[in-house]
Amino acid sequence: MPLSTAMIIAGGVVVLAVACGLIARARNGRRRAGGPTRVRPEDLDGRRLAEVATLVQFSTELCTRCPQVRRLLRGIAEEYDGVAHAEIDLTHRSDLATRHRVLQTPTTFLVDASGAVLARWGGVPDRRSIDEALASVHTAVPDRAAVPDRLEQS
Repeated sequence: MPLSTAMIIAGGVVVLAVACGLIARARNGRRRAGGPTRVRPEDLDGRRLAEVATLVQFSTELCTRCPQVRRLLRGIAEEYDGVAHAEIDLTHRSDLATRHRVLQTPTTFLVDASGAVLARWGGVPDRRSIDEALASVHTAVPDRAAVPDRLEQS
């Protein structure tokens, strides 16, 4: 193989890798539709789903970004009436990763009281995106400004 052909192939591989990396980075933390899966109480070790919505976080023991997301989701759950945070450690429940198609940690689901997944985020979710998703399920925000006012400040 001539050197020029090898250089063109190597350059193409580098360009493809950079493009794939940029696409993956752009999708990280973005809100997507929930899909047909349902979260069941047995998935949460018997804990009940909240009366309005539950932020379900999928994590692993070695996930470096999971503690950051845990603090974010707990804080959000404390601000909204009827919203709870639940964490599932996929290190011990790999069956749930397969069933819910979780390909990275952290992954967060917004789940309604029936267990239907309304939205999902792969990676570190954006606070604004979570607030918008929670506003769409008509959740009240106690002791804080209305969600649209907070969104304008961001």
